[in-house]
Amino acid sequence: MIADFITIYILAVVFIATLIRSTIGFGESLVAVPLLALRLPLEIAVPFSVLLSVTVAGIVVVQDWKKIHVQSAGWLVLFTLLGIPLGLLLLTSGNDSIVKAGLGTIIIAFSVYSLTGRRIKELTSDNGIWLFGCGLLAGIFGGAYGLNGPPLALYGSMRRWSAQHFRATLQGYFLPASFIGMLGYWLKGLWTSEITHYYLLSLPVMIPAIFLGRVINHRLKGEKFFHYVYVGLIGIGAVLLVQAVRN
Repeated sequence: MIADFITIYILAVVFIATLIRSTIGFGESLVAVPLLALRLPLEIAVPFSVLLSVTVAGIVVVQDWKKIHVQSAGWLVLFTLLGIPLGLLLLTSGNDSIVKAGLGTIIIAFSVYSLTGRRIKELTSDNGIWLFGCGLLAGIFGGAYGLNGPPLALYGSMRRWSAQHFRATLQGYFLPASFIGMLGYWLKGLWTSEITHYYLLSLPVMIPAIFLGRVINHRLKGEKFFHYVYVGLIGIGAVLLVQAVRN
């Protein structure tokens, strides 16, 4: 009975996290990892979440590859690779609470500012400085906490991508970034048979969630879509502040 409950719990978490990711393009790791870690060891929950990310990104890229801003995604991935070592250094620096509190405050302030109707800077084309800054921050916070999404969401909102282009381009970024992360886990021996077991078990709920998220995403237009993005970012910022206080 206990094993059955754990399985049902894991499948429910996977469905919800995948639906969020497929709908707005990011945010599933902050849902999946903490909730999975309540029932699974963290060394299983984190690689499992990354493996799910690779799958979601792969399916979305196949579905909507024509909507990907390939150049934007490519530069963001490149600059992310530069930031990952800094993120790993940050992870071992001992300033975890201070960094999380600062990041959470910035994310919330930016999102609240945007929700009040004030328009943030608009980029009519790719900007090297903003690509470098957002990509580097995505690598730093991704390497330290698995939080690549917020800097990418910031760049996408400044570029005024449609909901469909926003979702597709972020997956064009996450596919290689998550694949590299999963390769690292494999090289370190952290991709275990247990992770593969839970992954295969999750496919029947994950795939429908991806397609349902696509349907919802395609019904979101303009400012309404970014309203949900900013609300999601406020949620991420709030969780970071709570984690900082608890630490």
